Amino acid sequence: MAGGRRGGSKDHLARYRGKRDFARTPEPAGSAAEPPAARDLRFVVQRHRARRLHYDLRFEIDGVLVSWAVPRGPTLDPKARHMAVHVEDHPIEYIDFEGVIPAGEYGGGDVIVWDRGTWEPHTADPAAAVAAGELHAEVHGEKLHGKLVLVRRDHDDGGEKQWLLLHKRDQHAIEGWDPEEHPRSVLSGRTNDEVAADPERLWRSDLPAAEASVPVRPQHAGPDEDALVALDELGDKGAWDVFGRTLRLTNLDKALFPGRDGAAPVTKRELVRYAARIAPVALPYLAGRALNMHRFPQGAGAKGFWHKQLPTHAPEWIPRWDNPEAEDGDTSTYLVVDEPAALVWAANFGALEWHAWTSRTAEPHRPTYALVDLDPGSTTSWDDLLVLARLHRTALQHVGVRGQPKVTGRRGLQIWIPVTPGMRFDETRGWVEQLSRAVGAVVPELVSSSWTTRRCAPTASRCGPCSTG
Repeated sequence: MAGGRRGGSKDHLARYRGKRDFARTPEPAGSAAEPPAARDLRFVVQRHRARRLHYDLRFEIDGVLVSWAVPRGPTLDPKARHMAVHVEDHPIEYIDFEGVIPAGEYGGGDVIVWDRGTWEPHTADPAAAVAAGELHAEVHGEKLHGKLVLVRRDHDDGGEKQWLLLHKRDQHAIEGWDPEEHPRSVLSGRTNDEVAADPERLWRSDLPAAEASVPVRPQHAGPDEDALVALDELGDKGAWDVFGRTLRLTNLDKALFPGRDGAAPVTKRELVRYAARIAPVALPYLAGRALNMHRFPQGAGAKGFWHKQLPTHAPEWIPRWDNPEAEDGDTSTYLVVDEPAALVWAANFGALEWHAWTSRTAEPHRPTYALVDLDPGSTTSWDDLLVLARLHRTALQHVGVRGQPKVTGRRGLQIWIPVTPGMRFDETRGWVEQLSRAVGAVVPELVSSSWTTRRCAPTASRCGPCSTG
């Protein structure tokens, strides 16, 4: 029972999103998905230590979480009358949020899922009941049970509507019941102190809701010392057991990069070791995305080439994605680094650069990042490139958006900007082009007037499924 829609959940989250910087906070940005047609409505209570301790009471209504901040928390005590402040609607994904919001962000502090369950409104249109100022809800939680009533008071406090929260005198009522005597999360069993000291998960607002909860610590441990010693003791080729897979390694003594300051060249063995050590950390950013490989089998000093098609000789266990829209001559099967051993395999395959799509294979036409590609021309200095990058950073700060830089190729830079799920590539491409043209107008001597790579042209053309970078 979802009640009548109020114009779509996306609009209702505008106020919520406007208060948050999703490049810094792990909170979910939310999606505009329609609520399921028939299932029990859910509620959640989060104990939130921000500037002041309070409890957030949230009811699922029309595809969002309609929310109240309750300083003294909900209770089973029928004599209690607790103040509640009606705050902005939150996205449905917030129902499982437990973690730490960074200091300095809106609502910065630690959050636990104090209680959760299902609820029944005492009207066919709970959204209308909220608008009218009186919501009756029967809750079936792990701590809270019975009939709750929220009633709006007459006056307005700083734009936030003040309400009263009470528990009716029913069979679940308990006089003197204090929420502070029940401090543990029903999700993890931990207290706020324990979550603050060691948060287990963050929210990646740039990912789809079902995949937005990302572990703080890698899900996979890196290779242990015995595995690294085994790699070092291999000859120029051999089998290496790592991450539960057996990899057939070749040409391990081949020099791939020149040494610095007279040091020995960097060999393929060292690249494979590096890939194994960083794979658990890189995995959350690569998983679920098709990977374009830039291969340099003869080393970085020789000409490389793009290799998108997963070769037929790849081991059967290698994660992959078959593009259902591939036409004759197109890449039909891509590598997807859904486990750390796959990245080690790519390094052994001679891929020195790993370029993940900005969309995920589940929705290949819906980017989760907008990408600014600063592609230097032959006469562009590194200092010139940094000028453009810093101007983009300033422009993003001006519009309240945060991007992250990434080196690419020999001298290029990219800026990855998380976007709200549901956008199309023409939207992100158009926005990036508008941004970069504005930046280019500040330093026209560094940017081609025809918007092609003459000296250093910021481009938006490499942010789609046909991307080569």
